[in-house]
Amino acid sequence: MTKELVLLLAFVPIMATAQKEKNTAQAKKVESVSVMKTKTDSASYAFGLKIATDLKSSGVEALNIGLWSKAMEQVFKDEKTELSEQQAQSIITSFMGEKNEKRSENLKAEGDKFLAENKKKPGVVTTASGLQYTILQPGTGPKPSRDSEVTVHYKGTLLNGNQFDSSYDRGEPITFELARVIPGWVEGLQLMQEGSKYRFFIPWKLAYGAEGAGHDIPPYSVLIFDIELLKSK
Repeated sequence: MTKELVLLLAFVPIMATAQKEKNTAQAKKVESVSVMKTKTDSASYAFGLKIATDLKSSGVEALNIGLWSKAMEQVFKDEKTELSEQQAQSIITSFMGEKNEKRSENLKAEGDKFLAENKKKPGVVTTASGLQYTILQPGTGPKPSRDSEVTVHYKGTLLNGNQFDSSYDRGEPITFELARVIPGWVEGLQLMQEGSKYRFFIPWKLAYGAEGAGHDIPPYSVLIFDIELLKSK
């Protein structure tokens, strides 16, 4: 048997397996699409997907899907429900309150642990307020004051690496009055000289506090910002 034939025979089962996997994937895709035959079917799945995604992102890890479906069926069929709307709202408020409290405790503990370990790293400076920073690029220009107007480029991330904002991605820096931003920026930018670039590790008390900011920044979040001071006046 020639070498070429051996290689060909070895390749045949690999091709067969790949084709089988491809056919299985296509079958699953067709099956998934086929169950949504009408606009109502598509909307039903879309509503379920959206609600489940929002609940999961809010800290709800699991629900009794059978009871969830039962409640929805009773409402849509105008049947008597097991709970009144007022009772349901009270239960949801209590349930989510416990979830949010646990999530906040975990975020605070995670942030405290990170900052305690981060302050020990070479090049990291910790101020009296708890703000931490490291110099990525020194500058030679003037430092801004609290009353200055500054122009910066920046990128902001959470401890898990998720980026929530970036002027670099938008392709243009921002200009603002320094006194109008979060305390961590007010303090941190006054340490910088024009032309410098710092990385700031901002405790939640110097950022968005116990409330967080919108959907992307949870309560009690430690924030990491790379900030480049372009101009100060």
